[in-house]
Amino acid sequence: MYDELFDLIKSIYANQSSIVLHEPILTEHDKLYLNDVIDSGFVSSVGQYVTQFEKKLSSITGAKETVAVVNGTSALHLALKAVGVSHEDEVITQSLTFVATANSIAYCGASPVFIDVDNHTLGMSYSSLKHWLENKCKNTSKGLINRTTGRRVAACLPMHTFGNSCEIENIASLCREFQLPLIEDAAEAMGSYYKQQHLGTFGDIGVVSFNGNKVITTGGGGALLFNDKSLAESVRHLSTTAKVPHPYQYSHDQIGFNYRMPNLNAALGCAQLDKLDALLASKRRVFKSYHDFFNTKFRSKPMSLIEPVKYCQSNHWLNAVIVEQASKVKNLIELASEQNIMLRPAWQPMHSLPMFKHADRDDLTVTSDLASRLVNLPSSAVINEQLNLPKLPEFMSGN
Repeated sequence: MYDELFDLIKSIYANQSSIVLHEPILTEHDKLYLNDVIDSGFVSSVGQYVTQFEKKLSSITGAKETVAVVNGTSALHLALKAVGVSHEDEVITQSLTFVATANSIAYCGASPVFIDVDNHTLGMSYSSLKHWLENKCKNTSKGLINRTTGRRVAACLPMHTFGNSCEIENIASLCREFQLPLIEDAAEAMGSYYKQQHLGTFGDIGVVSFNGNKVITTGGGGALLFNDKSLAESVRHLSTTAKVPHPYQYSHDQIGFNYRMPNLNAALGCAQLDKLDALLASKRRVFKSYHDFFNTKFRSKPMSLIEPVKYCQSNHWLNAVIVEQASKVKNLIELASEQNIMLRPAWQPMHSLPMFKHADRDDLTVTSDLASRLVNLPSSAVINEQLNLPKLPEFMSGN
């Protein structure tokens, strides 16, 4: 029943005996940058590659300022701290997400509130958020308060699932109406846009990830995107253990975090950004192969492909299908594995995990349904041609 799909996947990744979900594209160009930073001796958080990486990210995303850190989870933690999330607060987010989204809230001593997602975006539902804010919250002198728990609602944290945009424009407008800080979990959305605006730049802070399985990688890494430069500087200070600048003394003016991205990782990031356009073009071609297949050839329709919403230019990080019958998901994944093809179900919803089972939530009907029927397909970029990449920047030690 699934042989046609497996044959398509094998044709996309024709030179691979074992087809994984998403792997990085690492070339001699990446080695050139890494060798240069190794030769310089500046492999930790001091070095020009970190600054260069942040500048390139700002240029690509349109953010006014960028702060690079060790991973996306630490970026989320810093973002929540920066907008004032504290002990006993609540943060509105979605249950259909990677665990880091909810964990970062817990790191602040706060609790998540889980809002349902939309079928068409897989991200936070604007209508569900609006209903929850209007019916479950009240404005007080202490801020927005959850009527059920009595806790302050300190921020909203939607996630752009698999690189596809949630209804971010409407969500941002709603957050402004309720004076609620908005942090975008755009960890999976590097290179994704909504109405020509890069995801992660609609709210107070956006977060992107450069883990090994993302569109571009720094090995481990993340970044915070800011429209407010003064907020960015305060976060940069926090990310470097809140160390007060001094030629030789170690003095710290608050509890900070050792979250700054090392120069070695940033060097890899600079090399990866050089080929971002080629990677995104390749991933569009992979998506088109799936799109054409599911819309023309796969006539039995036991599953359907998730398509980006209108006005969204997706990076197609992970392509996903909705299997018609939840009972068929396990069989599909196991049959693919027998042919050395990796498929993966959605994350276990956050509200079903033991550490978050008591969190406040709405009915999460769509979340539960999607979690039982959602499957990711292999989505790595395929780069066969020789890329015309730029030479080493002038600041590099090799020049």
